[in-house]
Amino acid sequence: MTVLDSPRTAQNTAQNTAPNSEGAPNPDAVQFTFQDMQLPAPLRRAIDALKYTVPTEIQALALPPARAGKDVTGTAATGSGKTVAFLLPLIERLLARPDNLTRRGTRALVLAPTRELAAQIEEVAQSLIRETPLKVVSIFGGVSQGPQIKALRAGTDIVIATPGRLLDHIGQGNANFSGLEVLVLDEADRMLDLGFLPDIRRVLRALPAVRQTLLFSATMPDSILKLAGEFQVNPVRVGVRHQGRTNDKIAEALFPVHGELKAKLLIGLLADAEINMDSVLVFTRTKHRANRLTEQLVTAGISAERIHGNRSQNARTDALAGFKSGKYRVLVATDIAARGIDVDSLGHVVNFDVPVAAEDYVHRAGRTARAGKSGTAFTLVSPQEEDEIRSIERFTKRTLNRRLLGDFDYHAKVEGKLEQPRPEGGHGRGGRGGQSGGGHSGGGHSGSSQSRGQGQGGRSQASGSASSGQGGAQGGQRRQGAPSGQSRPAGNDVGGGRVGPQPARRRR
Repeated sequence: MTVLDSPRTAQNTAQNTAPNSEGAPNPDAVQFTFQDMQLPAPLRRAIDALKYTVPTEIQALALPPARAGKDVTGTAATGSGKTVAFLLPLIERLLARPDNLTRRGTRALVLAPTRELAAQIEEVAQSLIRETPLKVVSIFGGVSQGPQIKALRAGTDIVIATPGRLLDHIGQGNANFSGLEVLVLDEADRMLDLGFLPDIRRVLRALPAVRQTLLFSATMPDSILKLAGEFQVNPVRVGVRHQGRTNDKIAEALFPVHGELKAKLLIGLLADAEINMDSVLVFTRTKHRANRLTEQLVTAGISAERIHGNRSQNARTDALAGFKSGKYRVLVATDIAARGIDVDSLGHVVNFDVPVAAEDYVHRAGRTARAGKSGTAFTLVSPQEEDEIRSIERFTKRTLNRRLLGDFDYHAKVEGKLEQPRPEGGHGRGGRGGQSGGGHSGGGHSGSSQSRGQGQGGRSQASGSASSGQGGAQGGQRRQGAPSGQSRPAGNDVGGGRVGPQPARRRR
């Protein structure tokens, strides 16, 4: 059975010829190899050990101005090498000033929207500085502040942080940014979203005004660029002005299905030998859906874990490590992890729920087909999610192909509702048989935080997924027997009903 088309023919993917804002080959892209860059010897050896030879498109465009000390705004698809594009010139700059190596205080700060992304950036940085005297630390919530305080007070050279925890340390007087030389905002569209902007401004007030500032992201709408102008001086703009595209090596397909049959369809896709989905990242709309779906997968004999904001940092780290090692075949995640999961060999991404924001579709799909490899991105779409699909197609400027899974009973009887939350402690079985759900942190806020994170006003997710039984019961009555052609249900519909525009993000 053929369920998808082949990956699109790559366009403008020559390693050293990057597209400009109109999509044509960029004449300013400089052709060079990493070996041509005359990097400091320790950095050059690290590059060789990582087997980096020819820069990716965004690296070829961003490295020259960044190495020259200019402010840079870089836009490129997720998985295209943005992390190296800002870390390499940053590290080279710090090594080029040996008189500063003995100074106490942080010299470079990288801000990231999620814990997972901060940890991922630290991992790359560690591989690049291993033969240098530089030190790096990641700062984020969910773990003890003790080691972070020690690292900050010792003057760690490179700090990678989420805004919330960093502000805690700034308020406590633990950080010394008087000698800061470089500021990086990774995933800048999220960092400058209304939810993060106040925190970013507070962090900026603690930094020197004279510095190099680099902004990188997979998408960069004009409204965000206007805000970014507050933080940069005459920045060099590189990459694609309006990205809105997934990687050409990703084969995409839509699977139309009634919302309440999504779990069964996903299990069917995982069982299909021809598709051969060996390592799969699945995105759900809410934390409760992630918990319930993981339970159903494990019940079906599929090794699975979940990662979301209500789990402790240790639980999230263990889940991600188990997924990378192959212990878990499936990792179920909410969008909090969409930009922080980096698995080079990940072959498949599944949108169990269609993302409300079209940009998030690009980011989710971008978890696969990394480092030049190919991958697939499946989306399970209910009738109530067709508006979101149309928005995605307008944003990506392409029509997504629709497919059906052979031998699947699209009229099967539904057993149980996916969006009926249980206490977090009962979800530990979802990822590991018999494990307690001790990974929850801040459980008392799960209902209210879900409301803030997924809906607004009358469409609040709390009405269906929090503990307000009346709203959930009424929603269940509406769902039973409602033809797919009727008007869309409220946001608590198990089929992924529209939940409205996303409000400001919670502090990570």
